[in-house]
Amino acid sequence: MSELTQPHKEAWIAFYIAHLAITREIDRRMEEAGVVSLDVYSVLLALEESEGHKMRMSQLAEVVFMSKSGLTRLVDRLEKEELLCRNACAHDRRAQYAVLTRKGLDERARAWGVFKQGIVEVFADKMTEEEAHTLVAVLRRLTGSARCIGSCNP
Repeated sequence: MSELTQPHKEAWIAFYIAHLAITREIDRRMEEAGVVSLDVYSVLLALEESEGHKMRMSQLAEVVFMSKSGLTRLVDRLEKEELLCRNACAHDRRAQYAVLTRKGLDERARAWGVFKQGIVEVFADKMTEEEAHTLVAVLRRLTGSARCIGSCNP
């Protein structure tokens, strides 16, 4: 096992703080603009990009990196707001699908402008395109994934 070097420790701390600060600021901007929160946006986007605009609750929790109980509470709220609905799985009565509604699709699209501007001002403007390519390569190596949430087109 390798040692945790000072530069690696500092990189971890900088990454962790940057992630929290950036997402908190973008979420604040979204709230101020009166659009859906970043957590809600992630759920709506995942459903929008899924086949049939629906996804099993357990799969959705994995995609948006939420606990199943946390997602259930969020889906309860989004169902009341008519941004999505739940449908029972025909093959497994215990499983439920979260299904995006037209209103949910519209709200996700409405929030995109605020979200995009936040990404530009709080994140993208702080690095060159070359630095962005390097960051993508490092982060994909860390996650062992080449996948891009939202097909790189949120």
